[in-house]
Amino acid sequence: MSIFRTVRIAWVVVVLGTASLAAQSGAQQSPPMPKPGPEHAVFNMDAGTWDATVEMNAGPGVPAMTSKGVEVNTIGCGGLCLITDFKGEAMGSQFHGHGLMTWDVTKKKYTATWTDSMSTGLSLGEATYDGAAKKWTSTMEGPDMAGKIMKTRSVVEMRGETRVMTAYAPGPDGKEVQAMKITYTKRK
Repeated sequence: MSIFRTVRIAWVVVVLGTASLAAQSGAQQSPPMPKPGPEHAVFNMDAGTWDATVEMNAGPGVPAMTSKGVEVNTIGCGGLCLITDFKGEAMGSQFHGHGLMTWDVTKKKYTATWTDSMSTGLSLGEATYDGAAKKWTSTMEGPDMAGKIMKTRSVVEMRGETRVMTAYAPGPDGKEVQAMKITYTKRK
């Protein structure tokens, strides 16, 4: 049994045990189960299958490397999160990425995780959504291919059945440069 599965099972036992003890002792009632709200409704825009054209910038004066991919987004956890799976090619190799986004009621921000076949661990991020502009702005921090922690920023603009994500990362001089642009088209 993996450590992850063991921790998950322990977490469920603790949560259920705590609720059971509270009910038996007549102690203060547990808060109601969370329900999706307006902050979660924006996930519906992303749900579905998207064909992607990826442009990775190799550096100043070097043409961008272009590849194709497919992203499948599903609503999970009873409407409380968005689960992302991306498959495609990157630098001549198969690429697979997996993400999870939810609304953090305490921070009043969206929080996200991301891991993929080109990184050495889990990246953590925060995002805001501007409903009038249909635009996400996010920051993420996590290990790059060599294990070095890198901070990135991305902007995602919704344009009907098209979505454009532009990602920025530190360049060789430490200044932010456009690292990648992905144009998604939603399948019917």
